[in-house]
Amino acid sequence: MVNPNTEVTWVDARERLPRSGMPVAAAITGRYPADGAAESDAASGEEFWLVRPMYFTTLHRSEDGAEHRDCFVDSDGIVRLPYGLDSEETVTHWAELPTLPGGTTYVVLGDDVQSALQSAWGVRPTT
Repeated sequence: MVNPNTEVTWVDARERLPRSGMPVAAAITGRYPADGAAESDAASGEEFWLVRPMYFTTLHRSEDGAEHRDCFVDSDGIVRLPYGLDSEETVTHWAELPTLPGGTTYVVLGDDVQSALQSAWGVRPTT
């Protein structure tokens, strides 16, 4: 089996941003709202810092038509800005996502999936 381990190098989002379209692991900080807290009382919730997969883009248009620049976007379309900018949840650090095991790409689609899996497992295809 190919060694699936990888090393993560975190980059401070205040110092440098990824290239547009790059998939990243984003360290996000913010505050969960307290149970039953009104929006104006959002500061009463628990503070968090967690990692989510996202992609970085220099221009993103939300479903409501809002335009965002130099932002991180998750799979639900939630936009988060780099730390220090006006946002309830911000990205403090980012790291390039590892490539798929045994390869140099982040995604394999269609007919190539099974052969990529077999290659990563070190198994010769039977077909």
